[in-house]
Amino acid sequence: MHITDSHAHLYSEQFKPDRLDALRRAQEAGVRTIVMPNVDHSSIDAMMELEAQAPETCFAMMGLHPCSVTRSFEQDLYEVETWLGRRPFAAVGECGLDLYWDKTLLAEQQEALKIQLAMAKKHKLPIVLHTREAFAETVALVEAAQDGTLRGVFHCFSGTPQEAEQAIKLGFMLGIGGVATFKNGGADKVLPGIGLEHLLLETDCPYLAPVPHRGKRNEPAYLPLVLRRVAELLGKDVAEVAEATTRNAAALFNW
Repeated sequence: MHITDSHAHLYSEQFKPDRLDALRRAQEAGVRTIVMPNVDHSSIDAMMELEAQAPETCFAMMGLHPCSVTRSFEQDLYEVETWLGRRPFAAVGECGLDLYWDKTLLAEQQEALKIQLAMAKKHKLPIVLHTREAFAETVALVEAAQDGTLRGVFHCFSGTPQEAEQAIKLGFMLGIGGVATFKNGGADKVLPGIGLEHLLLETDCPYLAPVPHRGKRNEPAYLPLVLRRVAELLGKDVAEVAEATTRNAAALFNW
């Protein structure tokens, strides 16, 4: 069985003591492909190093996370654009809007997202969207940018059925992770009404570990727990969900 983790910060400092062991555990669990989102300039070196160590498994994105957007974000985006012109990447991301911690930089976050949406179209890459307490604001910008060529994924999706429908109508996939295993995560109200062709699996490690590891460091080896939960909610065979979500990831990231 080939499972794809479509969003994993495996290069994170939290994996420094056992990164290659975590990679081995992932492969033993059937997770054969891991897509790594960039955060900002400080994460690039570690991400690139891991991709070089495991080029058949780990694939890097390039983008600026909304929580890393400052009033001088233009310099960070110049670096993102420079990297996108230098070599291939799986996607632009992760980027988006995050109003959970701080709303004072909303205008800067919006402008940074607009620019990265344009980058995705320019480089013919999918875009990986982070949205927290800002789904409507994110959708408004995506709608304005959508010209029929924009594609991507709302990562860590835990919204309502109506929000899922909005994302899918925009031509985007939904990234489903550990929250789907939480008792009050809401996946039981959303996933049964969504076709398997619209879904990707992800860990977002080291964050959002699935039950029974909730509250601990997450890692790609835990993705089969999410896979089983998604299969249960869809009434599908585990192998069918693994195959379909891996196929969806291959189509999105153009492998």
